[in-house]
Amino acid sequence: MAERLIIFDTTLRDGVQSPGISLDVAEKLEIAEQLARLGVDYIEAGFPVASQGDFEAVEAIAQSVQGPVIAGLSRTHIADVDRCWDALKQAERGRIHVFISTSPSHMEHMLKMTPEQVIAETRQGVARAREHTDDVEFSPQDATRTPLDFMLEVLQAAVEAGATTLNIPDTVGYGIPWDFGALIQYIRREVKGDYITSTHCHNDLGLATANSLAGVQAGARQVEVCVNGLGERAGNAALEEVVMAVRIRGDQFPGIEVGVRTEELARTSRLVSRLTGYPVQYNKAVVGRNAFAHESGIHQHGVLAERSTYEIIDAADVGQTGSQIVLGKHSGRHAFKDTLEKMGLNVTGDALNAAFTRFKELADRKVQLTEADLEAIVAEEIGGARAVEFVFESLEVRGGTVAVPQAKVVVVRNGEKAEAIAEGDGMIDAACKAIKAATGVDGRLTDFNVSSVTGGVDALGDVIVQLEVEGVKVTGRGVSTDVVEASARAYLNAVNKVVQVRARNEARGRMTAITP
Repeated sequence: MAERLIIFDTTLRDGVQSPGISLDVAEKLEIAEQLARLGVDYIEAGFPVASQGDFEAVEAIAQSVQGPVIAGLSRTHIADVDRCWDALKQAERGRIHVFISTSPSHMEHMLKMTPEQVIAETRQGVARAREHTDDVEFSPQDATRTPLDFMLEVLQAAVEAGATTLNIPDTVGYGIPWDFGALIQYIRREVKGDYITSTHCHNDLGLATANSLAGVQAGARQVEVCVNGLGERAGNAALEEVVMAVRIRGDQFPGIEVGVRTEELARTSRLVSRLTGYPVQYNKAVVGRNAFAHESGIHQHGVLAERSTYEIIDAADVGQTGSQIVLGKHSGRHAFKDTLEKMGLNVTGDALNAAFTRFKELADRKVQLTEADLEAIVAEEIGGARAVEFVFESLEVRGGTVAVPQAKVVVVRNGEKAEAIAEGDGMIDAACKAIKAATGVDGRLTDFNVSSVTGGVDALGDVIVQLEVEGVKVTGRGVSTDVVEASARAYLNAVNKVVQVRARNEARGRMTAITP
């Protein structure tokens, strides 16, 4: 019988630890729903004790996402484990992922603990987690720089305390494939008990996928991965790369099956890219724009004669082919909603109304709207469909090489219009300054990314900005056939998120003040 390779997605935990990423609960929930459609086995939804926002995101995902097991990360402290379970307890199935550092460097400089204390903490944390659920994962952080004998001791203690999965993290990307594979093999032989072995590989040396596959070949039956290879520093093993490597090279992984619906890979990649603000490099394996592009005449000739001459993956198998459904300005609400449902996007209520209104507005400027365009519109409107303080009404700009760029913005707040005019280094700069003046929210733009959703001169521009205001970091998104307008919409979307965060913080402060 085939063995299942468990796909443990940590995009919403390790992936969003990438510098500059700031997702709210609704955005994390949107990604989790798509991961469920993709068919991953586990979603590590966050680190509940890290912040109230993380707790709320894990809780929301646990409450509403069906299919995958929902996992939360926890240190070995009893209070952390309990807090983690509080966030997970409403899930169909929940896993507590307990970790503690085991390398000499981490124990000395971070934990200030002896090896004996680390073993005791491991037993305590895992045992507490097992009181809540029979699905407990344990990770010795920085495993690849941990003395082998000590790591075996810690892992054995974890199994004896009730761990059902032993995850071996290459936390700093130190591993080399043949060495990492041998490590997995040795652990499976020496640590006694009934457990699944897992890999968690970072990409500091560009070897995360290779190390993960070496681990699978050595007997690991869970891989921890992130969409688009997101994660700390150089990132984690890329979900799409690991999955397709196992699928394509079945001769190297005989008898192993993966449950992921690969035709959802490209859509998942695009969604994560838009929401996080991290663009996918053009030559990224499997999901990059150039993954199935051929410029060389020899390659073009071969592919035209027979696709398999230069392509080992059929683009359709990973969702890289464009949709045959094309909507235009004459399309109605029913066709719009039906198309979204066929794309796997369940949008209802105010979010559907807002997305349809935006669709009709953009359809007047663009002859045809493709599936990728619709995804961008829905992503923008879902991100802004919650009650907002400021509504975008109009934008006028002027620029060129002679006059100083200037923008006039009109926004609506509580039914009243606020208007502002500003000059800037360019039309986008002027538009953002005008929004600052109109809203009274002054922040620092820490990142700005603009990309084309599709090809052609009427392509939608997709702009993602990251804004920091008094220590609060948020991401805003806007789409339009006009890049200046898309930028203004993205900036205003970020401003509205800042206002929402402030309101939530004030509400929590009031609740804390009245709670005895």
